[in-house]
Amino acid sequence: MATPAATYDLGKLHGGLRLDAHKSESTGLPIQTPPLPRQLILPIDQHVGDPAEPLVGIGERVLKGQLLAESSGTLGAPVHASSSGKVVAIELWPVAGRHGEPAPCIVIECDGDDRAVESWEEPIPVSELPADTVLRKILQGGIVGLGGAVYPTAQKLMQAVSCDLDYLILNGAECEPYISCDDTLMRHRPSEVISGAAVMLHALELGRCLIAIEEDKPEACEALTEALGRVGDPRIEVVQVPAIYPEGGERQLITVLTGEEVPANGFPADIGYLVHNVGTAAAVSRAVIDGETLHKRVVTVTGRGVAQPGNLEVRFGTPIADVVAACGGYTEHARHLLVGGAMMGYSLSTDEVPIVKATNCLVAGAPEDVAPRGPARACIRCGECARVCPAQLLPQQLMWHARADDLEKAEAAHLFDCIECGCCDLVCPSHIPLTRYFRYAKAGIWAQTRDRVRAERAKRRFDHREARLEQARAAKRRRLAEKSRALNADAQDDATKQAVIDEIMQRVKDKKKTQAGEDEA
Repeated sequence: MATPAATYDLGKLHGGLRLDAHKSESTGLPIQTPPLPRQLILPIDQHVGDPAEPLVGIGERVLKGQLLAESSGTLGAPVHASSSGKVVAIELWPVAGRHGEPAPCIVIECDGDDRAVESWEEPIPVSELPADTVLRKILQGGIVGLGGAVYPTAQKLMQAVSCDLDYLILNGAECEPYISCDDTLMRHRPSEVISGAAVMLHALELGRCLIAIEEDKPEACEALTEALGRVGDPRIEVVQVPAIYPEGGERQLITVLTGEEVPANGFPADIGYLVHNVGTAAAVSRAVIDGETLHKRVVTVTGRGVAQPGNLEVRFGTPIADVVAACGGYTEHARHLLVGGAMMGYSLSTDEVPIVKATNCLVAGAPEDVAPRGPARACIRCGECARVCPAQLLPQQLMWHARADDLEKAEAAHLFDCIECGCCDLVCPSHIPLTRYFRYAKAGIWAQTRDRVRAERAKRRFDHREARLEQARAAKRRRLAEKSRALNADAQDDATKQAVIDEIMQRVKDKKKTQAGEDEA
């Protein structure tokens, strides 16, 4: 049952909802390790940025942690093998995503040995490493944001180095229902989170970090506080924040912690803050301190459709079917399979898709867990959607622009400030699928942008081709002109030679006539 949150009682967060958490079902046990799968399906693109390219071929044997694919652009993250085995295919495979389109994947047949690449680097204390070396290790480790954004972590840190930062913020405000992977990580591996925070502070040359945890996670808060007490790092502080959805949004969390708002079309670093997920921090710790590439993560598996809900540390590329089997399989209640939480997650039509860096939660839901929406009716302008919108937008106005395909006005109304949290959907008495309209409008704008980029690229190619052809034509004209000049010069030379010959012959004739005249005389 969703309860609108009071606007002023919960810090300075605008709107939001109090939701049933559904987290206790999956947090009762420590982090579990599922069996090694028979096959790993690894998408070569698991990050925001430039696409990666495979570095291995079919038939090649690989080791755990070996580099499989790498981006040649300025924004990207490498992909590593999750176990040892043989590459049996590089092909399109269904992957988790809203559009359900297949993506290029490297398929590895596991050999069961789980042999890892040997590291030849001597362990060096992080405090003795130059900041650029730390960033290089993070980049080579394939670390991306594990909160769902999958933005390459090294590049995010590099971009922030040049900014005037006040705080590093680690986001442990796991507010969406059903998802508990961060909560479980903080409960059972708090030292990794603290260590990752220290590594990033060192890389940023920054002196302050806040770890934000919602107040309904006392076990995680206690575990982190105890771990921090053992380390005794005064730069790091654990802060409890109100339990409200979608407080885990980057901009919303900054507002709650600091009272400041990230400007539209701006970034947190613009006002002095850099936000990373607690899972990302743990991955950074393992990459820099232990030399471990990012090839696995903690995933929540929950819902009444799974026999034994829990949190598992799953290798990337593991089919979802194998993960559910490790949790006792499906129950008779299983009807819906979601990736992500109940609010921002999306449904799957098959459980053969692999776990990837962005996969934080799997929900096997019963029919009654996904309540059917009533038929959409006309907007009654009640204003409920605007009241709960954490981005302080006017959802009904955005909806009108989206329905009219007036994408320019939708963008001008700050469409891209929408985080697609679904709060407006939940409170709309007319059952209007507002978030669906917003996603549709964003997709339309992205399509227009891609078309514009393609058109500009095609125009540049056409202009370059015309310039090359004109250069070739000019060069041909120059060659013809030079040849013509040469021919004219040769003709002139011949004419000059003939004139000289004629003159000589004439002189000879004149001389002969003169001599003949003299002889007659």
